[in-house]
Amino acid sequence: MKLRCIAIDDEKLALDLLEDNINRVPYLQLVAKCRNAFEAAPVLASEKIDLIILDIQMPGLNGLQFIERQLPRPIVIFVTAYDNYAIDAFNVDAIDYLVKPVTFERFLQATNKALLYSSYNLSNASFPAADPEFIFINVEYNLVKVVISDVVYIEGMKDYIRIHLHSNARPLLTRISMKSIQELLPFTKFVRIHRSYIVSIAAISIIRKDSLILQPSHLELPVSSGYKNDILAVAGKNRGTLDDR
Repeated sequence: MKLRCIAIDDEKLALDLLEDNINRVPYLQLVAKCRNAFEAAPVLASEKIDLIILDIQMPGLNGLQFIERQLPRPIVIFVTAYDNYAIDAFNVDAIDYLVKPVTFERFLQATNKALLYSSYNLSNASFPAADPEFIFINVEYNLVKVVISDVVYIEGMKDYIRIHLHSNARPLLTRISMKSIQELLPFTKFVRIHRSYIVSIAAISIIRKDSLILQPSHLELPVSSGYKNDILAVAGKNRGTLDDR
């Protein structure tokens, strides 16, 4: 699946950086890059565009005004030097708001959100939404495709996480927050059990009072009190049925 996108920024250096970041992401296809909204308008009128990545402060017609005029509206990511337009950006249904300078990891996080959003195919609500089959993460300056069904659990380590897989004994280390990775994962297949752990529901074999066991490794992970209700919901049982050992 490719997201056809357009980049809009009146600063050449910023526009070139957007182009470089877009070209590094396998599921993005850059259709055009434009210096202002007036250059972008005919592109949107003639091409199928899934994603708009744009600045806010631009001459003539700013990014917010431009997006307000787009109906139906593609997925939108704002990339701007100003942090005071975030509420306005989300009021026009932007999926993310990035403040310059933007690291590639943060850019990738935003485009992963766009891919996830697109995969749900919200334009056709009569069909059930499909869970994403994969995401991309940045590992040692490489983009690595992570198949959702291969993930056993995710471990938080300050600004980094480790993704533990069925297919590889060595976990993948990437710079992203637990909150951000949780937003990219289908909630029907993963559950947060602790500030430091997210686990695949399919990998849970035993639920105890304050911990759970994963298969096939028999690894025991702690369950903190703030997430016990989430585990109970997954188990479909009341508190009295948990193993109290």
